[in-house]
Amino acid sequence: MDKFWRWVTNEAGNESTRTLHLEGYIAEDSWFDDDITPKRFKSELFGDESTVDDIVVKIHSPGGDCFAAAQIYNMLKEYPGHISVHIDGLAASAASVIAMAGDEVCVSPLSVIMIHNPAMLVAGEVTDLEVGINLLSEVKESIINAYQKKTGLSRSKISHMMNAETWMSAQKAIDLKFADRVLYEDAAVENLGGSFIFDKLTVTNTLLHKLPRMKEKLKENLVAAQSDQEKPKGLNLIPINQLEKRLEIIKNWRNK
Repeated sequence: MDKFWRWVTNEAGNESTRTLHLEGYIAEDSWFDDDITPKRFKSELFGDESTVDDIVVKIHSPGGDCFAAAQIYNMLKEYPGHISVHIDGLAASAASVIAMAGDEVCVSPLSVIMIHNPAMLVAGEVTDLEVGINLLSEVKESIINAYQKKTGLSRSKISHMMNAETWMSAQKAIDLKFADRVLYEDAAVENLGGSFIFDKLTVTNTLLHKLPRMKEKLKENLVAAQSDQEKPKGLNLIPINQLEKRLEIIKNWRNK
């Protein structure tokens, strides 16, 4: 089974640097494979401990198991060398937690960070569901610890951002202290522009706002097609009405 991490060692003169690539989905079941365990990851991270070199951690991952991410976070925090985290593309969910372990967090101008609430599948009776709810609440608090330690933001603000499933551009991540600097910049820039932050509710409201105009345009196309005795092409009103109902359900559910 392939590991979701790999090491690259670059040697120059008497110095060597190591780059850790964290790529792909951090899967819970991978931890139970004999070839992929926290113990093995730790042994590769610390090596023979005869020398301690600085490490660059490159992250491009949609996330995965939060407990596996917690173990990686702890190992990186305990590593005695300097750790520079580089977010190459996406650091979402559990991968964003790992990113917080860096002594510095650098973001590509094209990268995105996403944070959200932990999730799990729960089945059973009421007490089973209550246990699941309590577990998710405690896991969320532990995740907030990592974000707060890095950003200095209040727990309530971080909690709200997680509730909304927040996506941050490189500059917005720096503004909110989730990252320290942008890669490939020759000098520090106060505001690079292109900063954005959005959540699911914002996207839902935007789509709802556009639907009336979409429906009017579609009616015009249908009338024109009927006058030409042609079959309507593309979308019809039924799917749009269904989409509108689903968006309203999502919006109302998130506002509860």
